[in-house]
Amino acid sequence: MILCLSAIITISQVYPHYLRILKTGGGNTTEPGQELTYSNDPLTSLKNYILPDTSTPITHPSPEPYATPAMMVGAGDISICGEDGDDLTADLLDDIPGVIFTLGDNSNEQGTMEQYQDCFDPTWGRNFQRIRPAPGNHDYVTDDAEDYYEYFGDAAGEPGEGYYSYDVGDWHIISLNSNCAQIEDCEESSRQIEWLVEDLESHPNLCTLAYWHHPRWESDDEGDKDFLDTFWRVLYDHDVELVVNGHEHYYERLAPQNPDGAFDMDKGIRQITVGTGGAGLRDYDENSDSSLVQVRSNENFGVLKFCLYSDHYEWDFVPVYTDSFTDSGFDVCH
Repeated sequence: MILCLSAIITISQVYPHYLRILKTGGGNTTEPGQELTYSNDPLTSLKNYILPDTSTPITHPSPEPYATPAMMVGAGDISICGEDGDDLTADLLDDIPGVIFTLGDNSNEQGTMEQYQDCFDPTWGRNFQRIRPAPGNHDYVTDDAEDYYEYFGDAAGEPGEGYYSYDVGDWHIISLNSNCAQIEDCEESSRQIEWLVEDLESHPNLCTLAYWHHPRWESDDEGDKDFLDTFWRVLYDHDVELVVNGHEHYYERLAPQNPDGAFDMDKGIRQITVGTGGAGLRDYDENSDSSLVQVRSNENFGVLKFCLYSDHYEWDFVPVYTDSFTDSGFDVCH
């Protein structure tokens, strides 16, 4: 069974300000086992610690017993009939406990009931009771994503809306619907945004994670998605830690940033794109000049696992082939 990273003492006890550990291995980033480098600037290295700028030594108080985390795992862009990518990632899910999130394009074809029953259901669907989905644009190829809502039932939220929230351990989790052209419900005055504000204000958890299909920020040629600006501003104003997306068929982790796309270590939201659930992987623009890209890979299918503690989180990209790209680390909640 694939569990969390090696036990560490509670981060907020050790470093009262900021601590980020970002570890990457394989792929086109850094080699596995490379020595960690230390920096006050998270953009100078793919592997780095960011410590408080202080001239006085940091003392380490005695840690309390390490808590058992809540766990989540998932990816987007999952099932294409006749291809085996989703079979491989489904095998990973069988060995990872916790809630399974999907990041849209669950059926990466037309989202028909036949495709769900014959292709998605035997793979990811065998853990159906653990799944908390989000819809993608392929799910909406079928009129109003009717078959998506029918297949997932109550777990998908209200039909025609597709947004909802729940708690995992001490964390509040929000699943949004970024198919704005289809539902006409992403503007500042929309029902979805009104619901989102109310939901965040009624759940003042220290740690919050949100997920949906389309990434707000992209370093690839498809470009940033301004129609999701309100999503990001509302989440930023309410101190959300993480946003996780699919749509692009590769893995990409960005540095924490504010709603204007500028690096923000104090309050910024970390975005991770995980379109590696089983549909064919895609190339990306290797000449992208985005300074916020910390790591990116399209060499392997895989799922992203989170270990959620009361005041911090760990992430771990689990590839289907163990000698391939990996990415893991941890960070504190705002």
